[in-house]
Amino acid sequence: MPSLSPHIASVPPSGIRRIYELASQLDGVISLGIGEPDLPVAEHILSVGAQGWIDDFTDYTANAGITPLREAIKEKLARENSMHVDVEQVWVTVGATQALHQAMALLLGSGDEILIPDPGYTTFSMSPRLLGAVPDPYPLRPEHDFAPNIEELERLVTDRTRVLLVNSPSNPLGTVLGEEQLRELLLFARRHDLWVLSDEVYEYFTYGIRHTSIASLDTDDRVFSAFSLSKTYAMTGARVGYLVTPPGLAPTMRTVQETTISCVNAPAQLAAIAAIVGDHEHVADAREHYRSNLATACELLDARGIGYLRPNGAFYLWVDVSHASDGDVAGWAERLLLKERVAVAPGSAFGRMGEGWIRICVAAQRSDLIEGLGRLPAPPPH
Repeated sequence: MPSLSPHIASVPPSGIRRIYELASQLDGVISLGIGEPDLPVAEHILSVGAQGWIDDFTDYTANAGITPLREAIKEKLARENSMHVDVEQVWVTVGATQALHQAMALLLGSGDEILIPDPGYTTFSMSPRLLGAVPDPYPLRPEHDFAPNIEELERLVTDRTRVLLVNSPSNPLGTVLGEEQLRELLLFARRHDLWVLSDEVYEYFTYGIRHTSIASLDTDDRVFSAFSLSKTYAMTGARVGYLVTPPGLAPTMRTVQETTISCVNAPAQLAAIAAIVGDHEHVADAREHYRSNLATACELLDARGIGYLRPNGAFYLWVDVSHASDGDVAGWAERLLLKERVAVAPGSAFGRMGEGWIRICVAAQRSDLIEGLGRLPAPPPH
């Protein structure tokens, strides 16, 4: 049998999916590992998507997405992100995952390097490898409040570096970068003539701090921005996101969209319009639900003496279990699942800096969250 392309072997498997698939084979599992909203999709979104199927709205659409959806996104970007773009810069994608991969495919050649956060979401390192490029992690350290450090970035950049990936709000950390930090990152990118790829999937879920889109600060058209409807509207399986490009790339984008997906599911695009232009009370309710769950979880961890990073965004807790994991948090997370029936995401799935940590998803029923956290081992008393 012929062999696969050699670079495929370099694509790391997802440590999150490893736990998810193992948990799916067990009974009575408290699931705190996968980033799945626990709230239902709003009725007005469901009804529009369902009507699309009933009306047989199932033909191909334009590669970029249907015009009413792109117009709705354009207006949303101006209204909520201070991003004033032309509709030809908006490209509807199969979730933010495809948006990020599409941008990397445009920007990275074989052997090119992309600076990615560590800890950072799993596909930040998987996608470059799939493209034959090299992910170069920049550490997010506790002593720097888990934020990018310009001095460390300067040491990491090489003549093969092409892209800086920025994620705010962060998955898995829940950190939110302020405007001044984003401006510093843009200056760094400008000094080294880098593209910037911004993951803003959790834009609607911040607590006590305003989300800023780095593209709103960009003055020389170097930012690609990836967004998703999955977490905001609990539409994870609908697979709708969008990529916002610098101007002038429409002909190229039409070609690459045709090559990879042709177009996004047509009824899902109708549902996406309903989500974006419709009532957002359910989004505000979801944000309050996650905020309340985070507060409850932090209180419980404080009482048990378990360390964690207090987040300003997303719906995750970054929890320190180094007192129990013995330098192998991935193996420890599997043992926790098998013994205690609690699924968590091992921190090492997000990079080397995640060793000794776990990611807890608080988008869960309050009783499950309390019970699951109660089964974590507390550190020994001092």
